[in-house]
Amino acid sequence: MNVFYEEAGTFKVGMILVDNTTSLQIEAPHGKRSKIKAASVLLRFDSPALSEFMEHTQKIVSELDQGFLWECCTADVEFSSNTLAVDYFGYSPSPVESAAVLFLLHGAPMYFYKKGRGRYKAAPPEALKAALAGQEKRRLQAEQLNAYVECLSNFNLPDIFQDKLPELLHKPDKNTLEWKALDAACTKTKLTLLKLLEKCGAIPSSHDYHLNQFLLENFPDGTGFGELESVVELDDHADLPVAEVAAFSIDDATTTEIDDAFSVTPLQLGNFRVGIHIAAPALGVMPQSQLDQVVAQRLSTVYLPGSKITMLPENVINHYTLEEQRLCPALSLYLDVTDDFTVIATESRIEKVRIVTNLRHEMLEQSFNEINLRENNSNYPYGKELHLLWAFANKLQDLRGKANDVNNDKIDYSFEVQDEVVSIYERRRGSPIDKVVSELMIYVNTEWGKQLADASIAGIYRSQGNNSKVRMGSAASPHQGLGVSQYAWSSSPMRRYVDLINQRQLIALLRGETPPYTKQSDDLLIAIRNFEMIYSIYSGFQRAMERYWCLRWLLQEKIDKIGAQVIKENLVRLDRLPLTLRISSLPEMAPGSFVELEVSQIDLLECTVNASFLRKLEA
Repeated sequence: MNVFYEEAGTFKVGMILVDNTTSLQIEAPHGKRSKIKAASVLLRFDSPALSEFMEHTQKIVSELDQGFLWECCTADVEFSSNTLAVDYFGYSPSPVESAAVLFLLHGAPMYFYKKGRGRYKAAPPEALKAALAGQEKRRLQAEQLNAYVECLSNFNLPDIFQDKLPELLHKPDKNTLEWKALDAACTKTKLTLLKLLEKCGAIPSSHDYHLNQFLLENFPDGTGFGELESVVELDDHADLPVAEVAAFSIDDATTTEIDDAFSVTPLQLGNFRVGIHIAAPALGVMPQSQLDQVVAQRLSTVYLPGSKITMLPENVINHYTLEEQRLCPALSLYLDVTDDFTVIATESRIEKVRIVTNLRHEMLEQSFNEINLRENNSNYPYGKELHLLWAFANKLQDLRGKANDVNNDKIDYSFEVQDEVVSIYERRRGSPIDKVVSELMIYVNTEWGKQLADASIAGIYRSQGNNSKVRMGSAASPHQGLGVSQYAWSSSPMRRYVDLINQRQLIALLRGETPPYTKQSDDLLIAIRNFEMIYSIYSGFQRAMERYWCLRWLLQEKIDKIGAQVIKENLVRLDRLPLTLRISSLPEMAPGSFVELEVSQIDLLECTVNASFLRKLEA
């Protein structure tokens, strides 16, 4: 005697070896013996042979019509499979026929709901209709998925993918058919997602890929200001007094947000007055205004080679930038300085300043350099003023205890991108231009931070203890790295929101008004909390794009061999580029050693490059 039984949701057959009434010892067709409960048995049979039972059953199952079976059932009435088999065949079915009906009922859960062992209930018509519709939808989706995978595997992008590329590349929904197709095609082609889409022509610009990734994460609503550009009231501030100075700024050629300018006015007895003039957008961008709320989210201008995303709208920048041949609103700090470069008096004013010219690094470096300083040659525009400011800057640096600043030997790099062609220029940090600008900016940020602290007015300060990281907070604490007692960013209010906040506080101080912020103001504390995080993200993106353009430069110049200097272990810095690489093939070598590398396999999407050691170079 044989049995047809159910075990763990699966139908099986076996030959009875021992019948213990409540349990059976059976032997499967392949010879395995096991013990089953008698209650699991659905049918007992002698024929056909055990080895043929399932084959005969499946043949009958293929001939059955599940739709017709469903129509034979009475709605909302539970039934046994044997009862349905009798109704279907019109006679007492054989074991094979009964098993076939069971197989069909069990394999059609949309049509029949299982209610117990061998017992079922027909699905309600509406439920069946919905289930069938879902099944058809899944079938069509499977067909579409296979078509997408085939297309992608042949490196053709389906048309429907075009409008969904930003999401697929940067913020994919892994439940979509398109993503599943891409995932399957990647497995099939053994390519990464980026490489597959690149081969499909979906990433025409590697630069735009990186930029769009950043924008989607940090500027999901776009980089523009929309109607806010017309909301800000940009008056001429006619009530401000006009300063009796002629000021000039010093910036690179691409700078449009000109925050700072300088003036030098002779006084009696060889003394002179230095004016540090800072653009004053705080006069127009009011706290809690619509624009201020947007700016408080941006917190800083984003810089990247060849482009930038400004913190303020273009019309606000154009109104407050210290552009040449204009009277510009400014917050000025005047320093009365003796002939031995000692500051004997300071005064802060809110005023209009005439900006005579915007000096640019590229032209100014040709005259204002170490050679002309050493030869005391000041025969060029603003040469006398610049020589005087340079000597004053040296004194300020000495007073900070930074006369031998280790950063003076470091190299800064500037990038110029025009028509997809990149040029990379080196500039030694600590040049006369750098020293004048940086020392005067340090002084103004230190002095205005002191004025806020002395007046018990809240400000945002940057501080640093011995061998610790720079921190931002509302306490006027020392900045050991700069050698100053306190340091409040105030010199770039068009580019940093922290500076804009501090400028609002300074304006209130000078006007004798109630400052917009207290140390407990939510807006102040939120700005402190968020600024460093956002500034770090922006700086990281800038470094990443500089790396990208360095790789573009290597390709552009067809560089296959390049010199480098060992920093430590297998880390090297390439010549002429702000690019560091790990060289696995680099032999053990002392830091500072010079080597030649072979460059290959530059990937602009992954921003990777393969470089290997060629030889050691003589210093």
